[in-house]
Amino acid sequence: MTRYAHPDWVSYQDKLDQRDPHLVDLVVIHCTELPDMATAREYAERILYESGTGACGHFYIDRSGKRLQYVRIDRIAHHVRNHNERSIGVELVNLGRYPDWLHSDHQAMTESYPPEQIESLIELLERLVEDLPELRYIAGHEDLDTALVPSENEPSIQVRRKVDPGPLFPWETVLGHVPLQRLDSSDKLR
Repeated sequence: MTRYAHPDWVSYQDKLDQRDPHLVDLVVIHCTELPDMATAREYAERILYESGTGACGHFYIDRSGKRLQYVRIDRIAHHVRNHNERSIGVELVNLGRYPDWLHSDHQAMTESYPPEQIESLIELLERLVEDLPELRYIAGHEDLDTALVPSENEPSIQVRRKVDPGPLFPWETVLGHVPLQRLDSSDKLR
């Protein structure tokens, strides 16, 4: 394992734009909304953009606490609208709303985050804070992407496009261990 996580680069990593990691000031916490790490990898490898790249975070943490790094921090990963250049994306394996992400009757997130996963996240965040001098902020995907979209079962009903990491994520525990401040969609501190 490297300082942060075991490297397991996505196939298109070298096509992602480069950046100076010392300018990164934000970590965005996601949940995969998928059943397991293998499925998360499949989704991360999907090519979605003309650049030959896809959507994925920099780091993935399994329920057991095992950490993988899909993208180097000196590359801009596509993980959250309008904040990719300044941020590092951390994906926690969690079902979320899987498999009916946008079904209006399936918006509750009921899977908790195991202690091993949260301990691993805190350790990763501590290391990032030590190495990245501008890193000051943390946000959930839901804090930064507040878009509404028509539900898949009833287009007249609007649902949140992103709700992760969701109501069961232990913000108080995480923020009690790292010197990061939480942001919301307007880039204001909470």
